[in-house]
Amino acid sequence: MIRYALACDQDHGFEGWFARAGDFDDQAARDLVACPVCGSSTVRKQIMAPALAGTKKRGESLPPEAAGAKRAMMMEAMARVRAHVEDTFDYVGDTFAREARAIHEGKSEERGIYGEATAAEVKSLVEDGVPVAALPPEPVKKTEVN
Repeated sequence: MIRYALACDQDHGFEGWFARAGDFDDQAARDLVACPVCGSSTVRKQIMAPALAGTKKRGESLPPEAAGAKRAMMMEAMARVRAHVEDTFDYVGDTFAREARAIHEGKSEERGIYGEATAAEVKSLVEDGVPVAALPPEPVKKTEVN
């Protein structure tokens, strides 16, 4: 994912996330990028510093107990995200792609949904500017672990 700092013609600043570098230009040309404040589709990229990954030197690693604690914390956070979605969003099963597109186009009521979609359906939604994200996997049940 690529994050851009954006601004509309009214100088409202916001950010946008795109799958590939060229996606902003493509979506902006089709008026699919709009300011969340005023709705203007005249949007431009702002100057921003690059986000660089990897602050550790090569060969440097965490002690095993710290790495395990970080992994456990991340797994707990992902489980909480999944539980929140399952508790508060509508499950739409394998009609996810169709329903997400209908909500995006204003043909269905605005609400949080989750369900299943094929890789091709997700790709089509992303290319059309429909906001989608993968749900974290279900936590492994301790009774199912060897």
